[in-house]
Amino acid sequence: MSGHVLLIRLAAPLQSWGVVSRFSRRDTHSRPTKSGVIGLCAAALGHDRAEELGELAAVRFGVRADHPGTPVRDYHVVGAGKYPVRPRDIITDHRRAAALSADMASTKGNAFGHYELADWYGAPKYIVSEPDSGALVSKQLSRGALITERWYLADAAFVAALQHPDRAFLETVATALERPKRLLWLGRKSCPPSGTLAGPLDGGTIEDAYRSTALLPSQGVGARPSPRPWAWIEAEPGTAGAAPVPDQPVTFDADRRTHTTRWETRTCVTIAENATEWDVIP
Repeated sequence: MSGHVLLIRLAAPLQSWGVVSRFSRRDTHSRPTKSGVIGLCAAALGHDRAEELGELAAVRFGVRADHPGTPVRDYHVVGAGKYPVRPRDIITDHRRAAALSADMASTKGNAFGHYELADWYGAPKYIVSEPDSGALVSKQLSRGALITERWYLADAAFVAALQHPDRAFLETVATALERPKRLLWLGRKSCPPSGTLAGPLDGGTIEDAYRSTALLPSQGVGARPSPRPWAWIEAEPGTAGAAPVPDQPVTFDADRRTHTTRWETRTCVTIAENATEWDVIP
C-alpha cells in the first residue's frame, strides 16, 4: 500500500513510552509506541479522550531509532509526611474543621499555609461516605510512603512515520503538531518534546521515506548515531518475519480504554547518500 508519509521528530532530554505500566512500576518501551504517537496527534488536534479516533487509528505506523537513548531509572517516593492545612482541606473533610477550630480561633484565621495536623495525610485517599452525616471523608488519615520506580529514555531521538492515502489529512496533523490545541508530551507529562515535531511530508511508503531522509541530529554529548538505524514498520498479518504488537489503539476513553494487536517487521535502514536533511528548530 502506498500513499503519503508524514515524518514526526520525537526528541527530548527524556521520554517514556509505557507498555505494562502500573502505579508502583512505570516502564518504558525501547521506542515510541503506536498508541503513544496516535495519542500525541489526537491531543494536537484537540480531540477529547472519548472521541472516535477515526482516520488516526487507520494510519500505517513506523518508527526509526536514530538515537535509541539510554534507559534511566528514577527512584520516586510518593505520599506520607505532613502538609500545611489549606482552606479546601476543611471543606472536603469536616473532621479537619473540628480539629482545627481551637487553633483557628487563637490565630485569628491565619493557620492556613503553616499549621499541620499530626498524623494527617494531606491528600485524600480511600474516600468513603460517613454513616452518620453522609459526608465524603477519607477512610485513611495517614499512610506510609510509597516507593516507585519510573523508567525513561535519556537523550533519545526517533522518527515516527504515519502513512495514509489522504495527503490533506496528514497536512492537518502536521499543522496541529506545530500549533497544538492541547499540551503535548512524549509518553508522559514530565517529558515535553523539544523543537520541531512535524517533518517532511512526501508521497510513497514508510520504507521510501526512511531511506530518503537523513538521520536526526544528535541529542546527547558525544552520542554517535548508527549509520544504519533500526526501524519497526507496520505490516499485514502473515507477513514473513512480522511480530505481533499489542499497541493498536481502539479508544482512549478513560472508562473503556482499549487496545488491540497489530503486526510489524524490524529492518535495518540504509540511508541514501542524497538523503534530505532535517530543517529542525531546536
